[in-house]
Amino acid sequence: MTEEDTMTIREMCDAFQVTPRTLRFYEAKELLFPIREGQKRLFTKSDRARLKLILRGKRFGFSLEEIRQLLDLYDMGDAQLTQLSRTYEVAQQRLDDMIRQRDELEEAIDELKEQMKWGAEMIVSLQEQKNAAE
Repeated sequence: MTEEDTMTIREMCDAFQVTPRTLRFYEAKELLFPIREGQKRLFTKSDRARLKLILRGKRFGFSLEEIRQLLDLYDMGDAQLTQLSRTYEVAQQRLDDMIRQRDELEEAIDELKEQMKWGAEMIVSLQEQKNAAE
């Protein structure tokens, strides 16, 4: 493996906009497996690909445990069929959850708008009553 094939922790941080603490955390959670040379960590192309998937999974709301399990399926020896199938299932569940949450949020927004409209009307009405009484 040549030096061009690996990146230092600083290079990884710069390339992926993460902190060294984040990379060490993912390593501790067995999501990344950098080469250790004393205190130095060297990240391979595989680590970079894994980090991309970790960050994408986090963005979509997957737990770190879900991400770890999906990444572990890579080495099943079936041309990634198991990994891709399971990822698709988990992604479908996450999408369903996100749609449900969006619908609940839209409903709450509509209710809040109605309450605010009522509140605004009450403020105007009470202000008019106060002005008439003066």
